[in-house]
Amino acid sequence: MKSLALVFRLIVAALLLGRALTSFAQAVPAGSPGLGSSNAAKKPGGIEIVSELMPPARARPFKATELAGYVMVYFKDETHSAYLAISRDGYTFTDLNGGQPVFDGANLAEQKGVRDPHLTRGPDGAFYLAMTDLHIFGKRAGLRETEWQRPQEKYGWGNNRALVLMKSWDLIHWTHSDFRVDLAFPALGDIDCAWAPETTYDPVAGKMMVYFTIRYGNKNANIYYAYANDAFTKLETTPQMIRTIGGIDGDLTHVGDQWHLFYVGGAKILHAVSKEITQGYVAETRRIDPETKATEAPNVFKRLGTDIYVLMYDVYGARPNNMGFSETKDFVTYKDLGHFNEGVMRGTNFERPKHGAVSYLTLDELKAVAAHWNVPIDLK
Repeated sequence: MKSLALVFRLIVAALLLGRALTSFAQAVPAGSPGLGSSNAAKKPGGIEIVSELMPPARARPFKATELAGYVMVYFKDETHSAYLAISRDGYTFTDLNGGQPVFDGANLAEQKGVRDPHLTRGPDGAFYLAMTDLHIFGKRAGLRETEWQRPQEKYGWGNNRALVLMKSWDLIHWTHSDFRVDLAFPALGDIDCAWAPETTYDPVAGKMMVYFTIRYGNKNANIYYAYANDAFTKLETTPQMIRTIGGIDGDLTHVGDQWHLFYVGGAKILHAVSKEITQGYVAETRRIDPETKATEAPNVFKRLGTDIYVLMYDVYGARPNNMGFSETKDFVTYKDLGHFNEGVMRGTNFERPKHGAVSYLTLDELKAVAAHWNVPIDLK
């Protein structure tokens, strides 16, 4: 009997230990120190947020001839999250993660929502992702008691103050920072908002430059720029205004010895040119996009192996909304390609992306991303 009692006590102890271990594993995020794996927290969407990134041995800028595919980032109002889609030819894109968000705004942002994602590659070969930290339906979603974080009468629509900054070499492992612009730079004063960040490399400064919209007094909105640290977790310099133009939603493209700045004024796409990245812009007066409805969020990408540039823009005034596209070789004349899924630009498993951006992949990267998310795509 004593032996049976001993066996019973051992079984009970084992069951209790199993429950304790299960509770501990559920309480500690996956990848936390002490669980015998890397310090990474898995997020829904097939990505991992890591505390730091180790650059690959061959981290370097890619030659144009090495690039063989495209990656698009965009967001949706319904989820306040960001998505990725890939393409071999730059015309037909396939959404990753089964059409579900890759970047969950609830886990990445102070306001539990992200908007206006922009993705680019740096000279180190890394991907740089910047987004607006803003949930426009926060009250409806039960995330706050007021329509906006601060009174709309004083600070206007949205009135967010944080930018989400993320960096990756493989589109899977990412660092993450939710950066409060106003707290980092008190000299800016009482800003209304920090919106629509984009990133490019400034070859003169030798740094990644983040440029975004800052608004004051619910009326004065302009594009500002600042330089990021190498880890892309914060801005290191006080944002400065890009003068000689007004407007919001800037997008910079370097062609030859000129910087082309597409931006938004009066709910239409405008264009300016300068030989210097942060000053001296001379603006055209005409509307560049062919739309009759309100537009925003211009983004330019080049068709690989050609001298053709694609200007993409969000036709948010359309019902339902959609993305529009125009092609140019000289930034003077433009060919209207129509809207997404209504012309040559198409999605195989999604429609009507909002405020997007397109960057590039090597063939090996395209294959790796397609395999990771189990996406069928023609790689020929």
